[in-house]
Amino acid sequence: MSGTVSIITADGRNIVGTLKGFDQTINLILDDSHERVYSSSQGVEQVVLGLYIIRGDNVAVIGELDEELDSRLDLHNIRAEPLNPIINY
Repeated sequence: MSGTVSIITADGRNIVGTLKGFDQTINLILDDSHERVYSSSQGVEQVVLGLYIIRGDNVAVIGELDEELDSRLDLHNIRAEPLNPIINY
């Protein structure tokens, strides 16, 4: 059950790592993980997190990462506005 995934959290963060486990409430355990911090003025910063747990109620989107395609991205030249948090009314 291990594969590289990209997760968008409810507070707008993008976490990438190796999925090591999950439970019925979508709590996730990631290994070798990092956060990709986007900015409109500079390239994508990658903050190393290592072994990381994300609570299921904070997961907005999860998807498998195409590692070959991802390795071709030039993250230093990508500019993007950070995502806004999801607001539940």
